[in-house]
Amino acid sequence: MSVKAAVGLLLVTPFDQSLFTQKSCLSTAFYGNYQQGGATLSVLRPDLDCLNSWVSQTLASSAHVAETNKDIQQLVWVEEQAVEASLKSQTRSSSDEFDTFLDTLSTLEPTRNNVDGAPPQEVMVDTHIRGSFEILYRSPQAALLSVDHELGMIIDTLLPQFWKSTLLPTGPVPFVPVPPSSLRHAEEVLENLKFDPVIASIVGNISIPQLTNDIRFLTGEEEKSGIVSRHSFSSGARTAANWLKDRFEETGATCALKPFRLGFSPNVVCRYTSVVDTTATVLFSAHYDSRGSFGNLRAPGGDDDGSGTVALLSIARTIKRKGIKFLSNVELVAFAGEEQGLVGSRAYARELRESNANLTVMVQADMLAYRSPGEPPQLGLPDLIGSAVITQLVANVSAIYSPELHVGFTPACCSDHQSFHEQGFPATQVFERAGPSTCFAGSITTLLDADVI
Repeated sequence: MSVKAAVGLLLVTPFDQSLFTQKSCLSTAFYGNYQQGGATLSVLRPDLDCLNSWVSQTLASSAHVAETNKDIQQLVWVEEQAVEASLKSQTRSSSDEFDTFLDTLSTLEPTRNNVDGAPPQEVMVDTHIRGSFEILYRSPQAALLSVDHELGMIIDTLLPQFWKSTLLPTGPVPFVPVPPSSLRHAEEVLENLKFDPVIASIVGNISIPQLTNDIRFLTGEEEKSGIVSRHSFSSGARTAANWLKDRFEETGATCALKPFRLGFSPNVVCRYTSVVDTTATVLFSAHYDSRGSFGNLRAPGGDDDGSGTVALLSIARTIKRKGIKFLSNVELVAFAGEEQGLVGSRAYARELRESNANLTVMVQADMLAYRSPGEPPQLGLPDLIGSAVITQLVANVSAIYSPELHVGFTPACCSDHQSFHEQGFPATQVFERAGPSTCFAGSITTLLDADVI
């Protein structure tokens, strides 16, 4: 097999670290890893000579090469999410839903409609986008599209139920494996982990009524918040960012709103400095942005991921209430741009890698509040993306301090921890269910039971 010259070439192939050896020309053509069902695929943009060399030397029967004579614009990976089969059975087939989505893209002219009479909090892009896209790769569970830049910025709001999108970087990115040396601290903690009554008292000090008050502000249920949506390009997201910064600073943290890409609301980065001289840093995070589906601008995001965000706030409030001091620097970070494909966290993880940060543990909290009727409380840990040592550490801590949780793995993937994992930092995620997601609709006013995305 030999590939001929074209304006654009892309390679979609199962992830393998051999792609990124120093001798491989593909190592400088990497555009990230993405999910297709239970598989991880790498997207690369090699030149013609590199691609032909790789094809001639590698058994690439499972690889897909896309050739296009058009200029490649904003690349977007679209994938079907891991959810319970019973949820999917209530809708049309995924293929039909996705075909309808593509038909919508081809004739798109977005409008800015008010939601339930509320002031619009629209996506801040051109109102006269004419759909223009090209399908570069497609399977029953995923697709790679090249779309107009403006369309890429709102494509997440147009997806059918149970699908999500990721904006690919505009240029190649390095693949950075997690070095064994970065895991040693976590391994030592794991080896010596045991019950501590002081920590138990801290866990028991978290206020559920305060969690409820916080989530009501973020979803707009509290009238004075004025938030209709926390989509990354909305005014509601900026309201949420400023509100979060103020709340974290009230607990003694030093905070900054960190812009990362034009049009997006900023990351909210807050830090508690260690009482000893150390560069070691532990990072807990969530994403505060939300999205509507099928073009709906109403996006309260109570569970996804208001629940993780208010969990961070509850940690901060407990730090203040208990007067907690740390022997490591601690960062609590609320990311934006997660729904567009981890955009905010990728920027911050890249910043930390460029500064050679000593990040010893990173844990992302994404969707913590929902439990299906009749199911026990659970803790889902990632089965694909993350460091096994950090995942085991979280599981063991849970067993000691929250033994009521049934701990297991989940295919729900992937949140902001992936950004740090791909920069070589030890990272994992916590999720509300040990298994596929069951939460995609429900009452806004019962946020600890369900969520409207």
